[in-house]
Amino acid sequence: MRLGLALGYWGRGPSADHVPLAQEAERLGYHSVWTAESWGSDAFTPLTWIAAQTSRIRLGTAVAQMAARSPTTTAMQALTLDHLSGGRVMLGLGLSGPQVVEGWYGRPFPKSPLTATREYVDVVRQVLRRAAPVELDGRFHSHPYRGADGTGLGKALKSITHPLRAELPVLLGAEGPRNIAQTTRIADGWLPLYWSPTRPQAYEASLTDLRDGFLIAPMARAHVCDDLAEGLLPVKAMLGFYIGGMGHAARNFHADLMARMGFEEEARRVQELFLAGRREEAVLAVPDAFADEISLVGPRERIAERLELWRKGPVTDLLVLSPDPHTLRVLAELNS
Repeated sequence: MRLGLALGYWGRGPSADHVPLAQEAERLGYHSVWTAESWGSDAFTPLTWIAAQTSRIRLGTAVAQMAARSPTTTAMQALTLDHLSGGRVMLGLGLSGPQVVEGWYGRPFPKSPLTATREYVDVVRQVLRRAAPVELDGRFHSHPYRGADGTGLGKALKSITHPLRAELPVLLGAEGPRNIAQTTRIADGWLPLYWSPTRPQAYEASLTDLRDGFLIAPMARAHVCDDLAEGLLPVKAMLGFYIGGMGHAARNFHADLMARMGFEEEARRVQELFLAGRREEAVLAVPDAFADEISLVGPRERIAERLELWRKGPVTDLLVLSPDPHTLRVLAELNS
């Protein structure tokens, strides 16, 4: 199991720690570093900044949101950064949910998310392989555009720039069972939002017949500390925000996932409190047991024991969310 450093997206502004953390992760032998986006900072610009100040570590987006860019634009950004970094890019994509797609990007959430995802990946693959001009008569992504409001003058085009790697890895952030199953067929890897090494049955039905080399790369917040309850608070704060705030009361993929993992009543309670404006209560209502399952928190000896559970399963890459160089160093030592 390889280690990656997950930096996420910016909050109020850029973090001065991100480049030093990426450089330390590279020095420690981490395989990859990952950036994200929601509705603020984008994923590619910080990754490019990190690329310029590192030399070996792989560069991943976890995730770049599909609604933010057309698939050809995403492919252009990926192939450009892949050239500039010497072939280090891993392209992680995610659809996001209706609240973000329609509220932030001002686009309709696709009525068939699986079809929209499949078409998006198809176009990205066509650009990167550059075998022919990009053509797709898709429901959501049409190349050339053939809509009634078009001019009819669109021409199928092939990238002027030759991509460095035709098979640049494409990973998908997927949460629903059918979406995960499709990911195993059309992508090179899967980016789970929550992964519990003690509940493999939560995803088992979607992960049958995995291809050799298929990547499973979940994120896990990590913190070496003596006080377990205190160490879990940032995990619970993140869960409270995702389960309560990143979605509508009637349609929240993150809350649905927590429910499928055995915490349905608790997920609905967190959501109810968050949407009522009682955010601190929502965070405290996140069960310690769930927060603990999906993270690596506590003294070094406890983390060593729990890390073995992660290593025994199908996870190929553990993407560590931690701003603490000491924690990164401990995990590198334990995983060596």
